[in-house]
Amino acid sequence: VQLQASGGGLVQPGGSLRLSCAASGSIFSVSDMAWYRQAPGKQRELVARITSGGRTNYADSVKGRFTISRDYGKNTVYLQMNSLKPEDTALYNCQLYKAYYYDYWGQGTQVTVSS
Repeated sequence: VQLQASGGGLVQPGGSLRLSCAASGSIFSVSDMAWYRQAPGKQRELVARITSGGRTNYADSVKGRFTISRDYGKNTVYLQMNSLKPEDTALYNCQLYKAYYYDYWGQGTQVTVSS
């Protein structure tokens, strides 16, 4: 399984970005997916996750601003990020997993929120 994360970039505060994470292989539809982020000098934190059945949950810091979704036909998970803040600046990475069974990571995509 390979994960390819994309969509990061430089955006002004209040702006939007959509991250994508495309998965190879045949286990996407039965796997849970998550987005994490890590800012310099900080621990990695869970941003959002979506189960194979489509249930979602979010970090408190992004609730109401970020939306995670998945396209089973494209084997892709998305993270729509609106009302971005400077504190959202981080390396964002996607994870494909099934607890106790397997765990795969992408290479990350940088998001920088700055004026």
